[in-house]
Amino acid sequence: MQAKVGFVSLGCPKNEVDCEMMLARVAERGYEIVPEDTEADVVIVNTCAFIQSAKEEAIENILDLAWLKENRSLRGIIVTGCMAQRYFTELQEQLPEVDAALSLGDEVHICEAIERVMQGERYFRHSEPETLELEGDRVVTHETFAYLRIAEGCDNRCAYCAIPGIRGAFRSRTMEALVEEARTLSHMGIRELCLVAQDTTLYGKDLYGRLALPELLEKLAADELGFRRIRILYAYPDKVTEELCRVMASHDNVCKYIDIPIQHVSDDVLSAMNRHGGSEAIRNSIALLRRYMPDIAIRTTVMVGFPGEKDKDFSLLSHFVKEARFFHLGAFLYSREEGTPAYDMPNKTTKKTREGRLSSIMQTQLPITEAYNEGFVGKTLEVVCEGWDPGIKRYFGRAAFQAPDIDGVVYFSSPRKNIPVGEYLSVSIEEAIEYDLLGKEVKP
Repeated sequence: MQAKVGFVSLGCPKNEVDCEMMLARVAERGYEIVPEDTEADVVIVNTCAFIQSAKEEAIENILDLAWLKENRSLRGIIVTGCMAQRYFTELQEQLPEVDAALSLGDEVHICEAIERVMQGERYFRHSEPETLELEGDRVVTHETFAYLRIAEGCDNRCAYCAIPGIRGAFRSRTMEALVEEARTLSHMGIRELCLVAQDTTLYGKDLYGRLALPELLEKLAADELGFRRIRILYAYPDKVTEELCRVMASHDNVCKYIDIPIQHVSDDVLSAMNRHGGSEAIRNSIALLRRYMPDIAIRTTVMVGFPGEKDKDFSLLSHFVKEARFFHLGAFLYSREEGTPAYDMPNKTTKKTREGRLSSIMQTQLPITEAYNEGFVGKTLEVVCEGWDPGIKRYFGRAAFQAPDIDGVVYFSSPRKNIPVGEYLSVSIEEAIEYDLLGKEVKP
């Protein structure tokens, strides 16, 4: 009997790409992929282990599945991803509910793991993260967009970050391989490409001796590939160059959008974090982007509560958020992670202080995002339809300044029924509600 296999994918888009490659291997072997855990014989939990909350989420999912093993027909739990890489020994010794675990470099053996588990065996493999295969078939799990992983690993060595120890050294994929994968995705009907890596702006430095993201962007934006939107995620301020801005500005199908995590703006905190370029690089990159693209939507991420962050540092960050007027902003609490330089740093902030600063910074950002969104009222936007929301009885989709999963959406009504997912249409915006927009479809 062929096993029925379920997948739970946690964490970032890079993790999602790993999951899609495992899906392709499982499907090729002939296993049936089922959408519900309750239908599965084996469930693969592709985990994140970047910060404490991600680890807790992974463990909660594993324990929920363990209940299905005890009370339903589930026969095995396989753990892959960052937790399997970072906590391989602990998974074997402290979570007996786990039947198999594969580190990043061993995910190519997913079908063997399924076979072993179905035979009642435990199966564990661990390799160095640099052995993770970056090329191969994928089962794309979204209808309107796909992530294109242009590199893996990280060399930035931020003091708080465990990623270099989990994902290994930075390594770019070749332009030829990326263009070929993009062509395949285009042939599948994908019209939006989201470029991802731990640091997209470092792309090509290891292979070509130069920052080659602008050159790659030129190739991907070519008419022959047919992409309607190309989006850059996870850029770093010190590597936003004039050439990159020029290329972004010169192609209509490159979204005037960039995700550029700054983490902080106090030079004392940035230095302690081992962030490159300091506040000057942050200010220069924002000014450069807006000089070439005045209406660009800039998303950022900031961290509050890093060891040694004083009231004056947080005040600098709050004032800068008001001054910079980011289109989108996400914030998260510092998480003390073993194996990172920040783990043993003195002057740690209290939980109450961290949580207060998190709430404060989001309250600072909300009216800025609301003001941007209110500026769209009365205007017509191109929106890609992503589905129907039965709760509010409206379709929903995204404009070019909204990235999948992390930004707001556009809800819209239409006289038409059954609008296909993936269709691009014109929506007249009637109302702004915090992070989302409401409107109606109009003729272009």
